Amino acid sequence: MKLLEFEGKDVFRRYGLPVPPTGGAIEKPAQLPAALKRAGKGPWVIKAQVLAGGRGKAGGVKIAKTPKEAAEIVKNMLGMKLVTPQTGAKGVKVTKVLIDKASD
Repeated sequence: MKLLEFEGKDVFRRYGLPVPPTGGAIEKPAQLPAALKRAGKGPWVIKAQVLAGGRGKAGGVKIAKTPKEAAEIVKNMLGMKLVTPQTGAKGVKVTKVLIDKASD
């Protein structure tokens, strides 16, 4: 079974396992304000939702300290081609990003 990160967190939550605050996955920049509100006060981690490891090294995981910074990251990340060792040179198009509250 292959799950995106946000799907795995939903399963954990349903079974009562602790999950950090999240704004959920979004597909459009217009959904960002509601996701930030659900996640709580920043900073936030914005994560490309693709079935591949190495997202951080490939630019698919970013920290945003302000809503304006989050909006810029989401705008650039949605639609980008993420290339990791697991995707190969072809890469994978990012169609969803997860908005999480950053933690230590």
